[in-house]
Amino acid sequence: MSFVEAARDGDILRITLNRPERLNAVHLPMRDELWTVLNLLHDDPTLRVAVLTGAGDRAFSAGADITDFGTAPSVIEARDARLDRDLWGLMSRLEIPLIAAIRGFAYGAGLEMSMYCDFRIADTTAQFALPEVTLGYIPSAGGTQTLSRHIPRGDAVRMAATGEPIDAQRAYELGLVDELVASDELIPAATRLAELLASYEPSVLRAVKRAVREGAGLSLEAGLALERRLAARAAASA
Repeated sequence: MSFVEAARDGDILRITLNRPERLNAVHLPMRDELWTVLNLLHDDPTLRVAVLTGAGDRAFSAGADITDFGTAPSVIEARDARLDRDLWGLMSRLEIPLIAAIRGFAYGAGLEMSMYCDFRIADTTAQFALPEVTLGYIPSAGGTQTLSRHIPRGDAVRMAATGEPIDAQRAYELGLVDELVASDELIPAATRLAELLASYEPSVLRAVKRAVREGAGLSLEAGLALERRLAARAAASA
């Protein structure tokens, strides 16, 4: 059984987290398979867009599987495993557009995973939370850093500090979700966006993504210089 299913449709790769009986919670085997698939995205220049979703109708991903906690031989080995396979760092470095299609629970690492995507489309059943504080620790897949880059800082602090969930409508109002659709429209909506993006020149899309992401941490002057360099490179490539 594959815990991460990957299916190619032309220039688009569809990635499905496949543990519906566990609400697609991320355990070590799923993490390893996702690492392999994301490296494929990194290394295959013929892929233009990826769509990430969860199997079943109950969850995108309920986060890290807590039954994995404490199963490593030592804390040092657990830390080294995370560092050797920095899943979240890999997602943040991918050059092609990533679309998260979200239904049901997007909790903890599930929410964090979606925030490394460039677009988030959710159906009306979606719920979002960073519940780590209720378990005695803090988000460790980037949630304290990425959430405030997508929604107002006060709302980000509230979600991380209380662990309380928000529904799809509130997520849309805050800007965490880019598009809110009926449940039966989730995959069609993600497919339409993926096909639109895949129809554009890949080097231009990669340049846009890099300009926006890297420019966010620069001064306006440095950001404009980055944009000029990338625009010239994209024009030459096209």
